[in-house]
Amino acid sequence: MKIGLLQYSPEWENKKNNQEKIKSLLNKADNIDLLILPELSLTGFTMNSLKFGEDLNGESVIFFSELANEYQFNLVGGIIESEGNKRFNTLLQFDTKGILLTKYRKIHPFSFSDEDKYYQAGKSTVISEIQEWKAGFSICYDLRFPELYRMYGKSGVELLINIANWPDTRIEHWRTLLKARAIENQCFVAGVNRVGDDLKLHYNGFTSLFDPMGKEILSCENDEELLISEIDRDLVSDVRKKFPFLNDIRLI
Repeated sequence: MKIGLLQYSPEWENKKNNQEKIKSLLNKADNIDLLILPELSLTGFTMNSLKFGEDLNGESVIFFSELANEYQFNLVGGIIESEGNKRFNTLLQFDTKGILLTKYRKIHPFSFSDEDKYYQAGKSTVISEIQEWKAGFSICYDLRFPELYRMYGKSGVELLINIANWPDTRIEHWRTLLKARAIENQCFVAGVNRVGDDLKLHYNGFTSLFDPMGKEILSCENDEELLISEIDRDLVSDVRKKFPFLNDIRLI
């Protein structure tokens, strides 16, 4: 499967301009099977969830759907989801026809920045299929909680996807944790981060892809860029057969 990891600097709380930026960065997107965007793809990591929240018929969903259909790739992106009087930091998955297949709500809101005051916590892991790959979803701060990924690993997930707005002050944590999640679960890990500045923080990206042995396939610091790589499911099964570590887990 050929995947594209799109790292860019979203304009703060400006959905229209960010839609145009994403389209302008897709000049190399022909023939990719999967495009992954950062967390809260069209707004940045805003706590203004009431103003920018939308349901699953909203502007952002329509944009992602049309984009996936136009380029005929699977797409993973993030929105502020509204459901009644609740707001969720939500990851959405679309197929090559632009059909919304599933959603994952961030299980661990980032209390250090008061995210838990503006967003409800999700309650469920989500495993889905992308081009016959078994994929598990997570968002940013989730990465610090290995128990979540253990559930994915024990379920045979072949690709872990994390979309993020992870600042440069803790970027070595991001890089180390992505690699650790790949090693301990013996699968590919794709982490897509943003670059640039919001009202308080600076982001230097380091969007990365790791293989099931923890080898870094690609990473990018600071630049706005579509990073593309081909990944092979056979490598996951080969590593798990050669080193059957997942079979020895005792979840006490």
